[in-house]
Amino acid sequence: MKLLSMCLLLFPLMLLSACTRVPEGVEPVQNFQLQRYLGHWYEIARLDHSFERGLTLVTADYSLNPDGSVAVVNTGYSKGRDAWQMAEGRAKFVGAEDVAHLKVSFLGPFYSSYIVIALSDDYKYSMVSGYDKSYLWILSRTPTMPKPVLDEFLQKAKAMGFPVDQLIFPAQEAQPGNKPSVQPST
Repeated sequence: MKLLSMCLLLFPLMLLSACTRVPEGVEPVQNFQLQRYLGHWYEIARLDHSFERGLTLVTADYSLNPDGSVAVVNTGYSKGRDAWQMAEGRAKFVGAEDVAHLKVSFLGPFYSSYIVIALSDDYKYSMVSGYDKSYLWILSRTPTMPKPVLDEFLQKAKAMGFPVDQLIFPAQEAQPGNKPSVQPST
């Protein structure tokens, strides 16, 4: 009975830690410089998930919190609802701060992996994975990405085993009015 009780206590912890793992065949960017990564990013492509379904004009803003964690503000426009949606979160490094493996939370104590798996030398283009290969985002500092850079990222993602044929390329056209402020609440 004691073993069963211990297993019941450990199982949720194992599930939570599984959400911050690195998928097999994927490596976080090394020599990562957080200060250079902070700022505004446009979502060029993503694998579909319910929390972003139907959103266009998706952006992410990263800034440093006083405690050293990263404030994350994601925004996107839902044409179906004719409204902006915003999610605020917090990210922390899983290990060394020069390895681009962070954990991000939008729901209190529950974290999931945020792994930068490709990054241009000038920090203009980035590819991010979650804890498994059903999560993938391609980001750019501008609303568009040069085709050669996009093709290179798609080849890398395919070689790592991501289902690139399932990527969604959300529109980044002119933005409707009343976009929410991207300043994180403190």
